[in-house]
Amino acid sequence: MDEMSLTNLQAGKTTIKAEAIEALAGQLRGRVLTENDAAYDEVRAIWNGMIDRKPALIVQCAGAADVINAVRFVAENGLLVAVRGGGHNIAGNAVCDGGLMIDLSPMKSVRVDATAKKAWIEPGATLADVDKETQAFRLVLPTGINSTTGIAGLTLGGGFGWTTRKFGLTLDSLLSVDVVTADGELVRASPTEHRDLFWALRGGGGNFGIVTAFEFQLHDLEPQVLAGLVVHPFADAQAVLQQYRQALETAPDELTCWAVMRQAPPLPFLPEEWHGKEILVLAMCYSGDIAAGGQATAALRSIGNPIADVVGPSPFVGWQQAFDPLLTPGARNYWKSHDFMELSDTTIGILLEAIRQLPGPECEIFIGHVGGAAGRVAAEETAFPQRSSHFVMNVHARWREPEMDQVCIDWARRLFEAAKPYAAGTAYINFMPADEVDRVETAYGSNYGRLVEVKRRYDPQNLFRMNQNVRPIEERGAA
Repeated sequence: MDEMSLTNLQAGKTTIKAEAIEALAGQLRGRVLTENDAAYDEVRAIWNGMIDRKPALIVQCAGAADVINAVRFVAENGLLVAVRGGGHNIAGNAVCDGGLMIDLSPMKSVRVDATAKKAWIEPGATLADVDKETQAFRLVLPTGINSTTGIAGLTLGGGFGWTTRKFGLTLDSLLSVDVVTADGELVRASPTEHRDLFWALRGGGGNFGIVTAFEFQLHDLEPQVLAGLVVHPFADAQAVLQQYRQALETAPDELTCWAVMRQAPPLPFLPEEWHGKEILVLAMCYSGDIAAGGQATAALRSIGNPIADVVGPSPFVGWQQAFDPLLTPGARNYWKSHDFMELSDTTIGILLEAIRQLPGPECEIFIGHVGGAAGRVAAEETAFPQRSSHFVMNVHARWREPEMDQVCIDWARRLFEAAKPYAAGTAYINFMPADEVDRVETAYGSNYGRLVEVKRRYDPQNLFRMNQNVRPIEERGAA
């Protein structure tokens, strides 16, 4: 192996000798990849096709010891480090240019104790991995809506989806973590051990270390739920959204309904004449008794004159994958997000005007319905602060051609700015793109100061900075 030049973003250039790389490889159960390896391009590719970065080294970890050795190697050689779990983060923080990428995707174990209703999950597992294992025991961990998402980034940033209103955020079910800190030590963080670190990891993202194992509390959920889509003509969208928000005022925790606005994909249950036309979709899931779900969803399903209503009993594991075909990896993606306390008529008008200006057939706006159990946790109990907002908006610009970059990004930014006066001011960290570094402090609100103190204690040199970064107190406000 030849000598390799690696970029040290803290102190210019450094050269890592082939012998040092070979020594690292000899310490691992996993493997080290360089750009000369056949698997290199596949491993460095992540969900967002806009991100095309080339790390000098990739360490594919087989266990916690590999992570420890990789972190120590990074620290000893002054390298930039990125950490990949599922590779789904919109900002592309899972991969870096010139430094070392720690790839956790081979670590996929999911172990369930059905009696204790607990699961131990490694950071490379996807939501599909988790759902299939937990549902085999009629249990569930509340997670997100795209099954290819990684459990690690989802949990550390929050985690919300179809069962959040019933069981809380993903991080609310977290009991403990094993985490490798910036000094290359493995510690256990829980309500009784490294309590400040445990607090910070529940919402503070990858700022404080690399989690090698998650311990979760699981919840009872039968394999069949009532779920599906009700599709409306876009011409009726204003009235539908007004009635939607009214119906949700009395919705039980078991019921979650999201609104999606986009051009209709060629779904088999939609008449062909609607394909490619603007629509509004109410996507709903009732996490409980099927008969009770029929009653709970009646008000939402009675709204307007839908094109199609395909709500019915569904395997929960299947429903968790329902949106996967629209969110496959490789497309170019840019997101903007707001939290809302309510959907005012003015806000609805802004959303509808943006849909009239859609720049492409895969661009969409979705409104996530949250609250319920997730909203009954005090804002200071975890690092995740936005407990009182009732809706989360994701402006999802998605396209294929690089020449469409600017028009799609500009569309998302215009909508974001137009809606800002009516938003809560906080933000969901997992939805923030790379160009929102100046928004991190605001996103965490009153919890930010405590996060800075934890960062200073566990990562004073800001080794873990490929994230929505919380800078150590000495660096706060630095460029």
